[in-house]
Amino acid sequence: MRLTVRVSSGEVCCICVWKLQLNESLGPEEVMHLSVVACEKRLDETLTMLKSALLFSLKKIKFHIFAEDYLAPQFEERLNQWPQSVSARFQYSIYPISFSVGNAEEWKKLFKPCAAQRLFLPVILKDVDSLLYVDTDVLFLRPMDDIWMFLKSFNGSQLAAMAPEHEVSKIGWYSRFARHPFYGVTGVNSGVMLMNLTRIRRTLFKSSLIAGGLLWEDLLHPLHQKYKNHITWGDQDLLNIIFHYNPENLYIFPCQWNYRPDHCMYGSNCKGAEQEGVSILHGNRGVYHDDKQPAFKVVYDAIHNFPFEDNMFQSLFYPIQNKFLDTVNTLCGRIPQVFLKQIEKAMKTVFDANVVRHVRPHK
Repeated sequence: MRLTVRVSSGEVCCICVWKLQLNESLGPEEVMHLSVVACEKRLDETLTMLKSALLFSLKKIKFHIFAEDYLAPQFEERLNQWPQSVSARFQYSIYPISFSVGNAEEWKKLFKPCAAQRLFLPVILKDVDSLLYVDTDVLFLRPMDDIWMFLKSFNGSQLAAMAPEHEVSKIGWYSRFARHPFYGVTGVNSGVMLMNLTRIRRTLFKSSLIAGGLLWEDLLHPLHQKYKNHITWGDQDLLNIIFHYNPENLYIFPCQWNYRPDHCMYGSNCKGAEQEGVSILHGNRGVYHDDKQPAFKVVYDAIHNFPFEDNMFQSLFYPIQNKFLDTVNTLCGRIPQVFLKQIEKAMKTVFDANVVRHVRPHK
């Protein structure tokens, strides 16, 4: 059953209600929350990201999609077209772009259209305890369940997790060019950000603004006003400034959880991906839509074109494997196993979970 509620003119909230038998063992921990912000021409890219999350994940997912008003009905239409076997595994809500403090137009134009919306997720999603935020150009190559498990690795102070912006400080952007404080040696990349929203809402954050601490919502506007003429990457820079002053609150992912062209286009510099394979692919720099990094485009095209109910090995894994033969002469494509290892493993995990466990042993 699908329920659509029109909050007000131009604002649509869509909820796909699961058909589940009552089961006392199912609790809030059985649902993972995934958020994304989509503006301008990001509809297909966002849907492909959501698709990748569903393809490999085991638990059910609640999508929180923040989108411009004209995109909301398009998301609703496309998501409603997904097969019932797929729609039974997720819920979604669509929210209008909104900023609770400061100048909305100024926030909207910070770095990329609407990207600053992620800063306001703890304020807007007051009933959500924990959440994974990803950019639209992210692809899951293994179950979302695995990154969700990092929440259990947080110590008593940590309330968010991100990966380093770079692995090598001498070629990192922040260490060479930043005109503001940033986290650690190389800064962090906010394209994949796991958050305990409850902790974020309750914490008083240190800053250079006042002697005492400020709540998250009270911190955002004055922080932006102080640094807006010194930041380049918008909301990511503001997050770096926040965690520069509050490093004890941040958990750091290994680089394979936010694998970008920078990890391979200057030579391989993500040892975790070399050893374990890419877990989450982040195709920034627009590499899914041009030929500058064909290895990234091969993975995106295969997931984008994959029919949900087809055989995953025949219609997804093998096409990626074959297409990679055309990328081996590029720096990012020269080690195909970096991209393929987790996909193959995830497919086997999904197969075991959905098929093998239902096979009854012979008497």
